[in-house]
Amino acid sequence: MNPDDGFRELNRQECLRLMATTPVGRIVHTRHALPAVLPVNFCLDGGGGVLLRTAAQSELVRAVDGVVVAFEADEVDAAAHSGWSVVVTGRAAVVTDPAEHARLCLVGPRSWAPSHEEVFVRIEPELITGRQLTGGRTLHGARQPL
Repeated sequence: MNPDDGFRELNRQECLRLMATTPVGRIVHTRHALPAVLPVNFCLDGGGGVLLRTAAQSELVRAVDGVVVAFEADEVDAAAHSGWSVVVTGRAAVVTDPAEHARLCLVGPRSWAPSHEEVFVRIEPELITGRQLTGGRTLHGARQPL
């Protein structure tokens, strides 16, 4: 990526550090053979795994269990024309181990829309990419005054 275009590639550690600062992201999966995007709250779980908590009978669980998905988190400052975006790509799976489920009940994300029966979905990262937009550039690359 050209360093003069206003973007900077982020390494894996930078991506994980930034993702840990925001509670909401978007999961991208296939629905009726088309891309579907759903905002969800999440947290990270060791090694960059993304954890979601949702109703056990949700359409999301049926759509993502055992398949490759993308997960995106970002933060944008429109006034400063800056921000970042991170995409995690990997296989999603419902956590079925009872001991792991119990552990995640203590440390995992809290559902913003609680259900009687909830499950955790873990996305194991196969690829983590990110980029940061540096602020203060115009369309033609000149710096804006601060």
